[in-house]
Amino acid sequence: MDYSKKYQEKLITAAEAAGKIKSGDWVDFGWSGGTSVAIDRELAKRVDELEDVNLRGGVMFRELEVSKADPEGKTFTWNSWHAGGGERKLINAGQGGFYAPLRYSELPKWYREEIELDVAIVMTTPMNKHGYFNFGLNASHQMAAIEKADLVIVEINEALPYCPGKMESEIHIDRVDFIVEGGHNEMPDIPAGTYGDVDRKVAELIVAEIPNGATLQLGIGGMPNAVGSIIADSDLKDLGVHTEMYVDAFVDMSMKGKITGAKKSIDKYRQVYAFGAGSKKLYEFLDENPECMAAPVDYTNGAATIAQIDNFISINNAVNVDLWGQVSSESSGFKHISGAGGQLDFALGAYLSKGGKSFICLSSTYKDKEGNSHSRILPNFAPGSAITVARPNTHYIVTEYGKFNAKGKTTWQRAEGIINLAHPDHREELIKEAEKMNIWRKSNKR
Repeated sequence: MDYSKKYQEKLITAAEAAGKIKSGDWVDFGWSGGTSVAIDRELAKRVDELEDVNLRGGVMFRELEVSKADPEGKTFTWNSWHAGGGERKLINAGQGGFYAPLRYSELPKWYREEIELDVAIVMTTPMNKHGYFNFGLNASHQMAAIEKADLVIVEINEALPYCPGKMESEIHIDRVDFIVEGGHNEMPDIPAGTYGDVDRKVAELIVAEIPNGATLQLGIGGMPNAVGSIIADSDLKDLGVHTEMYVDAFVDMSMKGKITGAKKSIDKYRQVYAFGAGSKKLYEFLDENPECMAAPVDYTNGAATIAQIDNFISINNAVNVDLWGQVSSESSGFKHISGAGGQLDFALGAYLSKGGKSFICLSSTYKDKEGNSHSRILPNFAPGSAITVARPNTHYIVTEYGKFNAKGKTTWQRAEGIINLAHPDHREELIKEAEKMNIWRKSNKR
């Protein structure tokens, strides 16, 4: 069937698409590298004629044009599911941007059951001969948003990789109200995070726990990137991928033959992910690659799904860990950093997996602007710090000083094990605090 006539009937300019948004509307603006560019630019021009427009999205790697035009949020309010560098400043300013705490795996259900949505703007690849637009790197929750939207606008980006999916990875033209040819043919080029000696030490401790045939989930940041680099140069083989975010480390491991997916319990031979972002190398690798499979986030991050995969290894960063074994990964006090994402999902799912392990990794210390060293291992978190993984769900905690399995341990065992992960300069003070908290036994090591 020839869909060219229908395509032309629905084709409008970015300015016309921005004109469809009304005061008071809730608008889904895309996700991560698939966030609107052309319509964003035109909507920013309407800052003085609209009011109370709420935009949703997350994991932004650039600053939105609507936010540049309205930094105080008088017209446009940005509502983030997970803060990237492009929106963190906006959220911490407390005006034009706010964070919505939610487990990432819950997004599709939340859209389908909890909200009414006025407009969904979805970045896609060009339409194929069957009338389908592919969501590219961002299967995530896009279809759920489309199902609830009163108006669906597709914004085409010819540079967006075509990413084969398990389900809910494309939309047919019959379900689209308007089409915008974005006129932009580029993707954000995000270099893989650098890592240092501390990251490498942590990574080496984790890699020693990974068996051949394991399936991996990596979070964002230097330490997970270091793990990927060490695996790429290791003797490990037949690894699988089932992850929230597809990152460059997976490409490196694939290119060196470490990933085959041959031992996966489900989705055998396929690298499964909810969304991807990274360098040009990553985009080229994912484009039309049948080895890689985009899927909605309630599938990738669902604990019931993860539990079916034997030897599942989850590796994520933290900001701080306290002596109870609680993990704070979203904020430092009232300073917002990222979001809950899928960290709790994978901590739960990995432990339910036969042979599975969840690793929370962090450096033992950090330095402030004056060069003073501070412990990331704390007796208690600063006011405002969000708890991402509650203490019953924590499995392995790792710093450059070792790894500790917190699962099932009593409070005094946790205090001892976690203090041993702290920098030696801070351990005596942590012991004193543990004594005040009644979680330090006299028989504990000093």
